[in-house]
Amino acid sequence: MHNFEKLVFWQKSIGFAKKIYLISQNISSDERFGLISQMKRAAISIPSNIAEGSGRNSNREFNHFLSISLGSAFELQTQIILAKELELLNLETANELLEDLSAIQKMIYSFKNNLQLKS
Repeated sequence: MHNFEKLVFWQKSIGFAKKIYLISQNISSDERFGLISQMKRAAISIPSNIAEGSGRNSNREFNHFLSISLGSAFELQTQIILAKELELLNLETANELLEDLSAIQKMIYSFKNNLQLKS
């Protein structure tokens, strides 16, 4: 069992989800129930799956939830790119989000690989 609150990539993904929620407040209300709603769900799915997996009985199970978390991160990456293309996010904000998300993806991937070596 791992203490997810001590995992840097969980901490960063919580901060990132908060950022998505705050940025989404500035997007027109007609889009909040479409793409923006999906982005918020994907953003919260990242730390939620890390937390859920950390409480499982084995590294193998944790690894599975890290895979789900990574999937949500790549889903969110696609949604940010689309939001940028639709001009719901300005270029600077979108690029900052993509850079932050890429760092989180790399941390999860690295931890996941190290966890597999221990299994």
